Amino acid sequence: MTAQTIAWDDTVLPFQLDRADIRGRVARLDGVLDQVLKQHNYPAVIEALVAETALLTALIGQSVKLRWKLSLQVRGKGPARLIATDYYGPSEEGEPARIRAYASYDAERLDPAGNPFDQIGDGYFAVMIDQGEGMLPYQGFTPIAGGSLAACAETYFAQSEQLPTRFSLTYGKSQVPGGTAHWRAGGVMLQHMPSIGGHREAAGEGGSGEGGLLTHSDILAGDEAENWTRANTLLDTVEELELIGPSVAPTDLLVRLFHEEEPRVFGVQPVRFGCSCSEDKVRQAMSIYSAKDIQKMTTDQGVVTADCQFCSAHYELDPLTLGFEAKNV
Repeated sequence: MTAQTIAWDDTVLPFQLDRADIRGRVARLDGVLDQVLKQHNYPAVIEALVAETALLTALIGQSVKLRWKLSLQVRGKGPARLIATDYYGPSEEGEPARIRAYASYDAERLDPAGNPFDQIGDGYFAVMIDQGEGMLPYQGFTPIAGGSLAACAETYFAQSEQLPTRFSLTYGKSQVPGGTAHWRAGGVMLQHMPSIGGHREAAGEGGSGEGGLLTHSDILAGDEAENWTRANTLLDTVEELELIGPSVAPTDLLVRLFHEEEPRVFGVQPVRFGCSCSEDKVRQAMSIYSAKDIQKMTTDQGVVTADCQFCSAHYELDPLTLGFEAKNV
């Protein structure tokens, strides 16, 4: 393991391109992605969708002023029915953020040799932000379109926030000589800074993208459009091995790609696998059920069981302590 591997794996590095009025993130996921996927035995095409969504979650989650949780959900009518991820912001300065993810799919309809994105079919890409108790949750949706989940995320920001956004991602299993194969993912997110005074007004009644969706060309003009195009052209030169490392540190990558744009980096955010499930939360979820409902859930062994979809934690609970009646005793 190299020093750069130790320093940069499972991190998100925020940066800004001062000349272009663009902010961004560089993410590297290694152990986090391995832990997310080892909780389940997904087919390869589902693993690819989970990996892409987890990487997007790390990039987007770190870019939001988050008090608690950001969630991405991909819902489709195809065999890949649901990809769900959560990003929990750090509870204290210097603490790691936490990511978890899971998928629901129809194994009989799945095409193991097919394109992962095509397994979703018609559906929507959702971004949900929960800032905690006393705050109204936010939900934003965009259709499944564009050929990748990264494209869906770009469309979401264009439509909902009028913020031109670009993702360049790579992910897959990596193996060093003599070692075991494990998941690695890396990506860069570029996003135009918000305009002073709020959202830009897109020209015309519809966008120039697929199905009339907005793109950066509908939002930016003049010098802003030129700066955005230049930064994206530079990002087009990135290589997959530069994104996933570990031979190129994110700071070196930014200098290589954007040195003329005067990149400025900020404090790196470590990311870890983490699940928020607990026995108390299971009990709280069961508190809405009647004694009759709890009786139907009770196994032949006399317990009520529950499994966490994210981390596969298994809970066995006494039915006499569960349900609406037990809560109000």
